[in-house]
Amino acid sequence: MGVCLSKLDAHQHFWRYSPVDHAWMTEAMGALKHDFLPPQLQPLLRVADFDGCVAVQASQTLDETRWLLELAEEYAFIRGVVGWVDLRSDAVDEELAEFAGNPKLVGVRHVVQDEPDDRFLMGAEFRRGIGRLADVGLAYDLLLYPKHLPVAVELVREFPEQRFVLDHIAKPRIADEVLSPWDDDLKRLAEFPNVACKLSGMVTEAKWSGWRREDFDPYLEQALEAFGASRLMIGSDWPVCTLAADYAVAMGIVADFVGRLSVPERDGILGGNCARVYGIEEIL
Repeated sequence: MGVCLSKLDAHQHFWRYSPVDHAWMTEAMGALKHDFLPPQLQPLLRVADFDGCVAVQASQTLDETRWLLELAEEYAFIRGVVGWVDLRSDAVDEELAEFAGNPKLVGVRHVVQDEPDDRFLMGAEFRRGIGRLADVGLAYDLLLYPKHLPVAVELVREFPEQRFVLDHIAKPRIADEVLSPWDDDLKRLAEFPNVACKLSGMVTEAKWSGWRREDFDPYLEQALEAFGASRLMIGSDWPVCTLAADYAVAMGIVADFVGRLSVPERDGILGGNCARVYGIEEIL
């Protein structure tokens, strides 16, 4: 009898809204400025026939990481947490030690896209912190704009033993139908076998009103060509996606796209690759 793999949403968020902790929410994002909690997501997962999710940090505090791990303990469908620690801190070893024994912590992330220094990833303190992650078995999520991809290539080249996951296919300019130089830079990053990529966050890079399904095809095709099916994973970016599409529609864009692939390739993108890359044990 074959093993039935879980279907996993590799990227979503929970928060209790705070104007301080969530200052990245612009006025146009007013619909996000309230609480989004597990009981709101659970029925959406069920209707979409997904078994679980990975909760990703939305504010850069240790308290949020602790809170997400508490939620994961309470709600079994939260299969993993990508939290935040201060990778630039002299206390990074102590911060990692606090969390690294928790099997639900599968990775960490920094909001690099908001850093004023486009070469933030190559800062000495940050790279020192990245160098600590492999020893504690954690992936690092790359939250980038296209302009950061060449710098990400430098970082990944330096840490061949570190698992990296590119969030939101690096946020290409879908609304403007721009592919270059994002497409070439994505290929360069994908040349490193320790990098996976989330097919997520696309609807909010398109025109929030009036986008069409075919708007995403060139970007999905490029990601598939660059990474291959074995290093791609589906993610909703809920609740941020609700600015442009509801949960089922956002997930359906990727689910429909991968429908033409073989069953093993499709199963990988819809959950198996997420479990493997993040080290999430299957619940059978």
